[in-house]
Amino acid sequence: MLKAAIVGATGYTGEELVRILIGHPQVKITSLSAKIDKPLPISELCPDFKGKVDLVCKGFDLDEVAGDSELVFLAVPHGVAVKLAPSLLEKGKIVIDLSADFRLKDVSLYPKHYGFSHEAPKLLGEAVYGLPEIYRQDLKKANLIANPGCFPTSVILGILPLAKKNLLDKSSPIFVDAKTGLTGAGREAVLDFLASEAEENVRAYKVTRHQHQVEMEQILAEAGGGAVCQLVFVPHLIPIQRGILSTIYLQLQNEKEEKEIWQIFKNFYRDEPFVQVLELEHFPETKSVRMGNFCQIGLRRRGKVVVVIAAIDNLVKGAAGQAVQNMNIRFGFPEDMGLGVNSKFKHQNAK
Repeated sequence: MLKAAIVGATGYTGEELVRILIGHPQVKITSLSAKIDKPLPISELCPDFKGKVDLVCKGFDLDEVAGDSELVFLAVPHGVAVKLAPSLLEKGKIVIDLSADFRLKDVSLYPKHYGFSHEAPKLLGEAVYGLPEIYRQDLKKANLIANPGCFPTSVILGILPLAKKNLLDKSSPIFVDAKTGLTGAGREAVLDFLASEAEENVRAYKVTRHQHQVEMEQILAEAGGGAVCQLVFVPHLIPIQRGILSTIYLQLQNEKEEKEIWQIFKNFYRDEPFVQVLELEHFPETKSVRMGNFCQIGLRRRGKVVVVIAAIDNLVKGAAGQAVQNMNIRFGFPEDMGLGVNSKFKHQNAK
């Protein structure tokens, strides 16, 4: 059994990691820690776990976490993982970081987009970006995995097949209108993200200034063999608990039939267990991916413009589920182990 520790176990993402891992047949959770006032059983902090896991959640102690685990999930705020990961790596632990601290390769971007100066720049070159649909082979031997952001997961997967085939008009911007549920902001009380403030309201925020935009541009440039095109990203907060729906507007170099574009997506994701390309005339909804580690994709063409709609659960494929998927790859488990893939979903892209 793989011994796993979760740091940040009381946040939305940490709680989701616990939920998934207690059902994983090859993993034993050996340590739970978080920024809390006093040690408490996790079942008291998260009543859903009563009778399922009764580990005591404590403040972070490096020696205790490292001594009890082979793998450490860091489900902590941005700027915290960079302080913890180096010591864990020195102790021989595999680290999966769910914050943004190791996603960007350019160290100069951290002060601008995340408000801190990076303390471990050498590790940026060692970290593997944890999007299996691109970096699966690298993940198999990675010691530090930078789990992707939730918005970038949906957007990159929605653009990737056309970028890889160099079909995009690079002189035209890619416009992304993305909507997210309230849990995307984390559990810390922030006025604008409280349910009482968000109820009966939809609003845009960080318009073209969201920190995930630079992450998307970096990975799409790597995957597409150079700069893809300018990305214009506008996120919206909507009054649901979980889920992301990203609508992406792409301009092709040359006009193609809708069925041909759809077939490109089907072929590209044919062997991907967690990407579902829907039939033409069908489009994803957040409720269709709720609590699952799936990205559903639908598309429509008008002239040279392709509209791609991608949906994920921000806490699962956008965070904890994808982290477990990365863990499975790294430790040689079946990629879908503990993540609930069934035959209906698994073989959909093979049609």
